[in-house]
Amino acid sequence: MPYIDLKCLPRHVAIVMDGNGRWAQQAGQPRTEGHRRGADAVRRTVEACRRLGIPALTLYAFSEQNWSRPPAEIASLMALLRDYLVAEHDDILRHRICLRAVGRTGRLPFFVRQVLDPLVRQSRAHDGMVLSLALSYGGREEIVDAVRHMAKQVAKGKLDPSHIDETMLASHLPSHAPGPVDLLIRTGGEKRLSNFMLWGAAYAELHFSSVMWPDFSETELHRAIIAYQQRERRFGAVGVDGAAHSSDPSRDSESSGNPRGMVLTPAALVTHA
Repeated sequence: MPYIDLKCLPRHVAIVMDGNGRWAQQAGQPRTEGHRRGADAVRRTVEACRRLGIPALTLYAFSEQNWSRPPAEIASLMALLRDYLVAEHDDILRHRICLRAVGRTGRLPFFVRQVLDPLVRQSRAHDGMVLSLALSYGGREEIVDAVRHMAKQVAKGKLDPSHIDETMLASHLPSHAPGPVDLLIRTGGEKRLSNFMLWGAAYAELHFSSVMWPDFSETELHRAIIAYQQRERRFGAVGVDGAAHSSDPSRDSESSGNPRGMVLTPAALVTHA
């Protein structure tokens, strides 16, 4: 496998964690077992990103459309979410991870919010990796909610419509707070965004993996990052012949917080992290 260049890591990785149900079906297991194994993959992925030094990770944990699933499956997913938050509570605080929840989280059951909300508050000032869980989330819904909020401000005379621009709209999108998405990964073999990060992923590099989410490993994450680093990011500009992977020119390359001057293989990352 090629090398990972730690000077050129994506700053914001977003993942559509797809394939839990199909994994369970192929394994002859109930869907709940697929979701449980998917929670294990979440732990592996968060730890792998933290070890690499990726500043922000957003996981599509539960979409606004997922509420249409059978009640028993929803109840199982909510219980797994609560169990994950309880189990990871100490590690999130110890590693100074800033946990965020984006989406219409008011729809989440109380037994989830009574664990989620305090942990979000406790970790708010942390300066480690930003971990965002997209819960009851939809990209279109997020934009609609932002527009509604600005419309109310306009109606109250607190906002001049002529001042509304892309920067202002982005500031009303919670999913965009860690910055635009650099690398969006979808597992499970499907090739669509499914209403995820529609604004923040406008210039994201897309990586589609055939691996079902429960089987997603640190090695698969490395493959996605290597593919990202092999692309030239032009952001609408004309590329330079023979240019290597380029970063967003609007970002400060000195502020990533990643080790500089280091190029390691995935095996070396595992050994020396």
